[in-house]
Amino acid sequence: MTPAPRLASSIDDPPGDGTVIDRLVAANRTYAAGFVDPGMGARPVLRVAVVACMDARIDLHAALGLELGDCHTVRNAGGVVTDDTIRSLTISQRALGTRSVILIHHTGCGLQTLTEEFRHELEMEVGQRPAWAVEAFRDVDQDVRQSMRRVRTSPFLPHTDDVRGFVFDVTTGLLREIDPGI
Repeated sequence: MTPAPRLASSIDDPPGDGTVIDRLVAANRTYAAGFVDPGMGARPVLRVAVVACMDARIDLHAALGLELGDCHTVRNAGGVVTDDTIRSLTISQRALGTRSVILIHHTGCGLQTLTEEFRHELEMEVGQRPAWAVEAFRDVDQDVRQSMRRVRTSPFLPHTDDVRGFVFDVTTGLLREIDPGI
């Protein structure tokens, strides 16, 4: 399988190259031209679900030595465990056989610079308060502990004995495990 060409990461690309989405679709055509169906099902081979921040600096598969088909990946702002994360993990466990959950937050997370005031600012701008919480935090270790607790105490998740949380250092690429505490 031929890797897709690397897309420019600058928003200052010369006009005429189309939109970023146009370039992504073109890269997909190149990818699909050499694509071979791997012949695998939706059940992750390693029976693990990874919950991580959506930060573009984190290449989860490379950082964890994962291959296509090894895991389910759930990403959101901060990698926090929200109701929608629980929804995805519940489907992952109950319908698709995962048994382990690894939570990965990271250093220098943008959620450490926001507050719930962000919701108020949105409400003032658009005239409607978002139904979701920002889930901002100051202490990344404590937020990992909170996310572990949310997974471990969810009544919807039957497999909560192998839940571990980590902080990924964006400057070294290393994971640091967080003691769940109480």
